[in-house]
Amino acid sequence: MFTGMIRPLATSKTLAYVGGLALLVGCYSLLPIWLEYSRYHDAINTPSQFHGVLSFVLGLLLVFRTNTAYSRWWEARILWGGLVNACRNLGIKLTSSDGLTDETRSRALQLIVAFPVALRCHLREEIDDETRESLELLVGRAKHIPQAIAAQLYQIVWDAKRSGRIDGDELRVLDAELLRLMDICGGCERILKTRIVKSYRVFARQCVGIFLVSLPWAIVHDFRIWTLFITIITAYFMLGLETVAEHVETPFGYDEDDLDLESLCATIDTTVHETFSHHVPA
Repeated sequence: MFTGMIRPLATSKTLAYVGGLALLVGCYSLLPIWLEYSRYHDAINTPSQFHGVLSFVLGLLLVFRTNTAYSRWWEARILWGGLVNACRNLGIKLTSSDGLTDETRSRALQLIVAFPVALRCHLREEIDDETRESLELLVGRAKHIPQAIAAQLYQIVWDAKRSGRIDGDELRVLDAELLRLMDICGGCERILKTRIVKSYRVFARQCVGIFLVSLPWAIVHDFRIWTLFITIITAYFMLGLETVAEHVETPFGYDEDDLDLESLCATIDTTVHETFSHHVPA
């Protein structure tokens, strides 16, 4: 148990960063400690009531900040979980339909497994050359590649409907899953582009800063040399909550706290290929 608490400090970049900041705050606390042991100790006269009120306000701010950030992360996880199910269901329904040829099924397979990859690159606003080339071969050049892939899937379904290979009931069944693809894409874009209000984030950081600056002055009379350790521990958790909230509210990147989008894309690729392998010839 103890190892599990200490090891992340060496392996986690986020916790190591927070630990470094906490040590800096601890170094700052040496100033009031020095004054306490010097002939100027009477100069320290910070009212403890002020710090108690500030602690209450800061607690409310951090609770709201953390809950809001985590709700964004959890919503993003729900959306990508829904994407896994939508791709699986779409694959099952397309392979179960008799109105599609082997050629169109094969193309539908490529489009379905490409959609989560394209969405991942779209959310991160970066794409490697190999992935870009494969997506351009599939749907051509497009500014919004996930939308282009969804449009190609709709084209396959509507071509089958116009040629009479599927009826209106089958079209409605397939449309329900196709509609979810762009709904999920839109939900992820909303999380990406609508962060917590900047003024609130700045206000929360200011409150944390004032709290940590005033903390050693408020407790040095009571704890003396132990003020150093209490300040470091308090700063570690206060700064940790703010830093983790900052990372969690943008869950599509590469941080250790972000969603493992590569794993989710691989899961979709594996399960959809397994579904189509029984219908599409090699």
